[in-house]
Amino acid sequence: MKLKLNKPLLGWMMYDFANSAFTTIIVTVVYSVYFINTVVGGDAGYGEMLWGRAIGISMTLVALTAPILGAVADYSRSKKKFLFINTYLTVIFTALLYFVGPGQISKGMIFFIIANYGFNSANVFYDAFLPEITTPDNIGKVSGFGWALGYLGGMLALVLSLILLQYDVLWVFPMISVHFFVFSLFTFFWLKELRLPSKRTNYFKTAYKRVYNSLKNMRSYPELLKFMLSYFIYNDAITTVIVFASIYGITRFGMNTQDMLIYFILAQFTSILGSALFGWLTDKKGVKLSLSISLIIWISVVIWAFFCSTAFEYYFVGLLAGLAIGSSQSNSRTMLSILTPNDRQAEFFGFYTLTGRLSSIIGPIMYGWIAHVTGDIRYSILSLLVFFLAGWIALQFVNPVKGLRDAGIICKTQINGD
Repeated sequence: MKLKLNKPLLGWMMYDFANSAFTTIIVTVVYSVYFINTVVGGDAGYGEMLWGRAIGISMTLVALTAPILGAVADYSRSKKKFLFINTYLTVIFTALLYFVGPGQISKGMIFFIIANYGFNSANVFYDAFLPEITTPDNIGKVSGFGWALGYLGGMLALVLSLILLQYDVLWVFPMISVHFFVFSLFTFFWLKELRLPSKRTNYFKTAYKRVYNSLKNMRSYPELLKFMLSYFIYNDAITTVIVFASIYGITRFGMNTQDMLIYFILAQFTSILGSALFGWLTDKKGVKLSLSISLIIWISVVIWAFFCSTAFEYYFVGLLAGLAIGSSQSNSRTMLSILTPNDRQAEFFGFYTLTGRLSSIIGPIMYGWIAHVTGDIRYSILSLLVFFLAGWIALQFVNPVKGLRDAGIICKTQINGD
């Protein structure tokens, strides 16, 4: 089926354009390095350990609240309201990073934890809009185009950060806040939520009841459970790569923040290519094959990064990683959506976020701990190989066609692709 762009679709995609600046600049490139080198300083590995803990704490908070908030939003038809609240929580505390100076470790961690909590919580409600704005046959394409547009937003943020870095690194943080605020307005003006009837009730009590019932009844969706297990394993490694990629280049090869900004600007091109290419592959051959290929690319990235010996070579590792990251994240979102009944999308996206955030607790903490104990960050990156391999193996047991039938959906794309 041909994809027709409209305001709700564009509004949904523009949120990727807006929020990718936070992941790219705050989590991956600039603030992570600023926190470790300027805010913390000290012994090798100590900053990495604290950064891993900050990620772990924020993800734990998301894991605890996402299923409840997802169920409340689904029942009360208030996904857009929750998306708005969490978005501007991120916007405010990202701007406040401007006031974090050398040695202010507690302030630097608290402001980041709150901003990262808001960012990841907002994605629960953003992702849950996907099945409302498109058809099953076009989900892969829309999701892929969303990620591709997100990487354009990330590229814009990288270029602006590169300019501001010539003056003062602290100006980068309010700039990202403004970027997120301005471009998210397209989402809040254009994206409409389906207004279905809802009962007056105690939403939190209802939410707890629905979460309990979901935990009990998810065995009715065995393919979804298998995918959740696979996602839990491989997402651990993906999150850790995002969090530590810039730190690895600086620590291992002596690169600086400006070098890493250029590094990620180049990687955006393959990220855009990966999102669009694998979105097309998903719709033509199926999400399972597309996701499996992207995980094989990730395995190659980890092995290459371990044996990589120069900063110049590391740039090529980044190009390959860019190809993998857009495709794997987009396809994960698509896989969940097609295996989930339409009337439980927000609720199950809450469980998806719970799964992803729980795995995001383990990886960064373990990575930082290995770096601190061994004093060699190469062993930290090598540990990710286990997660990618195990996640790929678990994915091979997922049957998308059976999962579609379990969810009460039949989709030509997935039948052709399995």
